[in-house]
Amino acid sequence: MSAQLIDGKAFAATVREKVATQVEKLKEVHGITPGLAVVLVGEDPASEVYVRNKGKQTLECGMTSYEHKLPAETSEEDLLVLIEALNADPAVHGILVQLPLPDHLDSDLVINAIDPAKDVDGFHISNVGLLATGQKAMVPCTPLGCLMMLRDHYGSLSGLNAVVVGRSNIVGKPMAQLLLRDSCTVTIAHSRTKDIAEVCRGADILVAAVGRPEMIPGDWVKPGATVIDVGINRIERDGKRKLVGDVDFASAVEVAGAITPVPGGVGPMTIACLLANTLTACCRAHDLPEPSDLTV
Repeated sequence: MSAQLIDGKAFAATVREKVATQVEKLKEVHGITPGLAVVLVGEDPASEVYVRNKGKQTLECGMTSYEHKLPAETSEEDLLVLIEALNADPAVHGILVQLPLPDHLDSDLVINAIDPAKDVDGFHISNVGLLATGQKAMVPCTPLGCLMMLRDHYGSLSGLNAVVVGRSNIVGKPMAQLLLRDSCTVTIAHSRTKDIAEVCRGADILVAAVGRPEMIPGDWVKPGATVIDVGINRIERDGKRKLVGDVDFASAVEVAGAITPVPGGVGPMTIACLLANTLTACCRAHDLPEPSDLTV
């Protein structure tokens, strides 16, 4: 029997609708419009497409979009001056610096220059620490989207065994923290994990975020488990370019109880949660109740 498909595209549309409704209320009741500033340094084609989509969806939700496109040779000093100005701008509630940055720029230095309250990517060291200690934080968008879909699927995650394959700062580690907060028993597996297949087979929830095409076959999946595939890998097969996840979908779909496809699974949730984070940041900045179903 094939697994239930978790439709991230449809779920993301629902999240954007909720954001747009809350934004309209902020405008009508308080005269406040959330603002998102995106900074792009250089001309990476994939980043340009991503930034364009962010700007489009920001406007569609009724927010203000500020785009700062800088040449690849921009100095670290000039970039930090821009971030300082955005930190001080009350019309800007969220700041996102598109990664990767050119090699001459220190990504950690740049990210940690953002006001943590406006760090809608959730990458600032202060937000990382707050999340790890169970305090109020800005949560990284991709893990937040995964958590929303899991909560929607299960209701309560309490007591479930979760395995996160991948230990990146962007997805793996914050995903594990979020699952812990929802009372899962969590294991982080990675390239050095002994008998990783057996570890994965013990998971009620299996989150694949390792960045290796189709690394996880169906026989690593516990029958009936929920599989969240964060991977977006471009490969060539039969002379054609295609997108695949970190999970071998064809075999896993026959074993899992529910699974996210690639594309159309986790990917659309990332920008939707960026918009949700911007709304949350705006509400916090004005001491207003934050939308309970759009954050943790």
